[in-house]
Amino acid sequence: MEPVRTCVGCRTRAPRTALLRIAAIGSQLVVDERASMPGRGAWVHPSRDCMEIALQRRAFARALRVSPKADALALEEWLNSYGTQVNGSK
Repeated sequence: MEPVRTCVGCRTRAPRTALLRIAAIGSQLVVDERASMPGRGAWVHPSRDCMEIALQRRAFARALRVSPKADALALEEWLNSYGTQVNGSK
């Protein structure tokens, strides 16, 4: 049986392989693509909608127990490149 996690954006449960793990290094949020970084992690669907909802609700700060002003620039960059990889668009 595959592990199930809850998306911090839309709050739905999904298999771990369908979600993306976000970790905090200092005050910066980073994508943990291998899901192996030490410390707490927050799980989110790799979609712009779920990321935006999670950022608006400050869900990453609560789940990771970091400052609400944590830098999400790396998440935005990853999400933009992820859309390009999937869609093949520029």
